[in-house]
Amino acid sequence: MMHVSSHPAHGQSPLRTVQVLGGGSAGSSAHVRSLAAGLVARGVRVTVCAPAAAGPAYDFAGAGARHVPVARRADPASMAALRAACADADLVHAHGLHAGLRAALALSGRRVPLVVTWHTRTHVEGARAHLVRLIERRVARAASVLLGNSSDLVDRARRRGARDARLAAVALPGVGTTGAAGGAWAPRRSAVRDALGVEDRPLLLAVGPLDRDRGHGTLLDAARSWRWLDPVPLVVIAGEGPLRGPLGRRVEEEKLPVRLLGRYEDVDGLLAAADLALVTSRWEARSVLAQKALHARVPLVATAVGGTPELVGDAAELVPYADAEALTEAVVRLLGDPARRELLRDRGVRQAATWPTEDATVAQVLSVYDELTNPLPLP
Repeated sequence: MMHVSSHPAHGQSPLRTVQVLGGGSAGSSAHVRSLAAGLVARGVRVTVCAPAAAGPAYDFAGAGARHVPVARRADPASMAALRAACADADLVHAHGLHAGLRAALALSGRRVPLVVTWHTRTHVEGARAHLVRLIERRVARAASVLLGNSSDLVDRARRRGARDARLAAVALPGVGTTGAAGGAWAPRRSAVRDALGVEDRPLLLAVGPLDRDRGHGTLLDAARSWRWLDPVPLVVIAGEGPLRGPLGRRVEEEKLPVRLLGRYEDVDGLLAAADLALVTSRWEARSVLAQKALHARVPLVATAVGGTPELVGDAAELVPYADAEALTEAVVRLLGDPARRELLRDRGVRQAATWPTEDATVAQVLSVYDELTNPLPLP
């Protein structure tokens, strides 16, 4: 298959693309920045439509893209700005469900290919769940190609009527640069552990928003069970969210060996200090913490949900979601088995080597663009 050249043929204009980003998680926003840089390097013109704050936060201009501030809303002014930005596009690529809906509305009546990437999924109940299904159906059917960040997202898109849904695992920028090799890792581990006052206790790390889908309640149940170990493991949770108050009260009232760190910028430092990483979520596509943990040779215990099993393979201990007993058993077993921890470290490095690189991710996306904008002639 031919790819868009970084040096278009004489008289041929470069491919013009618009990347539409909603509020955007940190993962999808970083992906768009990485994708924009890779596309520009290959001669593609890139416009990023994203909220104003995303411009300086992710430096789209530094990647060679044009940033057009567009709010994550479907009000007339925001939709007019999005339509104007897409007016001269050869192809539009939306990232996320709501960005996909707004892009589909902006392109209504035009024969411009629409690529949509589903990075994650929305967990809601009741009437809102019905509305989300309707939006998923609308976006899935509007997309020329729908790319899913995990196999179950691809399956979900097909159930919603996508005409062409494909697996396109996203390589997150920076993952893989925190490995335990090199002389700086041990001092960093000691410095972070000293700052946390961990001393010789096992340190267990969880990262993510403090909301109901991250399984922190189950993690606290497990921590209550293993507080009788000697020494008692300390759980640190980096993240902020609506459950900060209730979780904090539980920690205090039950005297749990858990510390809520709030927003914490140096997650790599925490990984350097950690003995185990924990992902207890209800659902994940490609957990950032899981990827970082395997790259950094930190043994991982994770829930067997969403894209996690295909992401980690046999390089982690997998447990059911919301099963405190299984989580407790997995953690206690690993803490007492140094050989198993070392085996998981080695498996983690091998598993991480199978994940797509940023360059491979850009190449796959670009091949989809080429397919949609340079269709093969009919026989």
